Amino acid sequence: MALSALALSKAKPREKPYKLADGHGLYLLVTPQGGRYWRMNYRFDGKAKTMAMGVFPLITLAEAREKREDARKLLAAGSDPCAKRKEIEAQEAFEATTGFRIVAEEWLAKREREGLGDITIGKIKWLLEFAYPSLGDRKIGEITSMELLAVLRQVEGRGRHETARRLRSVCGRVFRYAIATGRAEHDLSANLRDALTTPKVKHLAAITSSQQVGPLLRAIDGFDGHTVTKAALRLAPHVFVRPGELRHAEWSEIDFEKALWSIPAEKMKMRRPHRVPLSRQSLAILSSIREVTGAGKFVFPGFQSLRRPMSENALNGALRRLGYSGDEMTSHGFRAMASTLLNEMGKWHPDAIERQLAHAEADAVRRAYARGEYWEERVVMMQAWSDYLDELADRPGTLT
Repeated sequence: MALSALALSKAKPREKPYKLADGHGLYLLVTPQGGRYWRMNYRFDGKAKTMAMGVFPLITLAEAREKREDARKLLAAGSDPCAKRKEIEAQEAFEATTGFRIVAEEWLAKREREGLGDITIGKIKWLLEFAYPSLGDRKIGEITSMELLAVLRQVEGRGRHETARRLRSVCGRVFRYAIATGRAEHDLSANLRDALTTPKVKHLAAITSSQQVGPLLRAIDGFDGHTVTKAALRLAPHVFVRPGELRHAEWSEIDFEKALWSIPAEKMKMRRPHRVPLSRQSLAILSSIREVTGAGKFVFPGFQSLRRPMSENALNGALRRLGYSGDEMTSHGFRAMASTLLNEMGKWHPDAIERQLAHAEADAVRRAYARGEYWEERVVMMQAWSDYLDELADRPGTLT
């Protein structure tokens, strides 16, 4: 039956599929279920093939014939219409993944699978939000250096020089991932390194004088704030881990029998598991707070829920409440305190101190060979350090 408006209107389902053809390769396939599908038969390289051209009536007879003529032109030029369509569909699918936001989120998902910590992922997402309004929907391969610079300048204009620097670095990683996956050719961020204001290095405030440590420890013992905050503040100088590692401590990581805190790699800045020998003093602090928070996941949960760790501002807020300004002491400052005073003692191998601080060796060659953990020395050192803190707390001293 030849194709016509009348034939199409009268085509009804039958027990078996049948065709309404126009005699030039195009036909309408009618199924028993009532479906109507445009098809075209053709030969390429001596093989019979069929090409789908859409569903009737979404695709009209005139549109189906137009598609057939396009297919004939491809055949005349020596191309397979089906293969060409797949090529176009693949290119369109690829184009749909070239937006800056899409590439950035894909790269972030990859880094999460590789074990990048939740805290770091959160910071990167926060940084990228500065770029999305201007660059999010732009094809990453078409973004120019000036467009990226404009975004960075906007952040700088708010006085956030360090944020702009970090955003440039993150964008560079996104561009390099795009290059590796065939969606960009250049890392634009590399050209902008010298275009941004270099922020002044600001070291986190820390008390590193033995004469000032005693008054600080006595002030902490007298803290009258929340019980959980006080316990974390008391433990911080004894273990001197990073504040984020302390806040996210879980009871499952604490082994009271072995006097050991095992921190998994995903929580560590350097992505390496870390072990903290627990002194008698540290165990006593943990034992006391276990009576309060032991039923939950976190050693130091937030005020509102046992399911979340305490706020990252809790310890610094407590120090401010004790009278220590941000220029005098921070929660991160307990690390500098321990590093300075332990090295001044002259009793411990510098590498043992560095391992306990979970620092990465800056020299790549030395890092490859410095595999010793100095574990036994660290166990002795951590007990001696807690004893020394007790001695300083009992020693008369002033804040000056």
